[in-house]
Amino acid sequence: MDITTTSPGLNETRSRDTAPGIVVYVCRSCRSEADPNPNADPRPGATLAQAAVTLGQAEGVDIRSVNCLANCKRGLSAAMRSADGWSYIFGSLSEDAAPDLLVGARLLSSAPDGLMPWRGRPDILKRGLVARIPPLNFTEETP
Repeated sequence: MDITTTSPGLNETRSRDTAPGIVVYVCRSCRSEADPNPNADPRPGATLAQAAVTLGQAEGVDIRSVNCLANCKRGLSAAMRSADGWSYIFGSLSEDAAPDLLVGARLLSSAPDGLMPWRGRPDILKRGLVARIPPLNFTEETP
């Protein structure tokens, strides 16, 4: 399978049941700062992206591989976009973080306020949080 593909799920109904409204983007061009061989092929980001796409297809979660998320200082990186809630950017992920990304997608999908809950969030998504982005229709509360 080519990692440039997307995984809207093998079963669209199952996808809607597991993390509706969430898309996870995994940067396939990321390199690990700790990697002694910066020219390694495949790059660690590609390894994470492939694992996440494969797992997403098996579990019905929409995972997409992207060329670059421009978070190079904190690679390996991923982003989660929510249709109706907040979106998140994560960095400093490990090559084996694919299952954690799916847990995060499910948490965000089921959050009644559109914010991924801290409780239940995998540690790598707690430590690796780079930014949280408000939804397009968000209006700042005024005092």
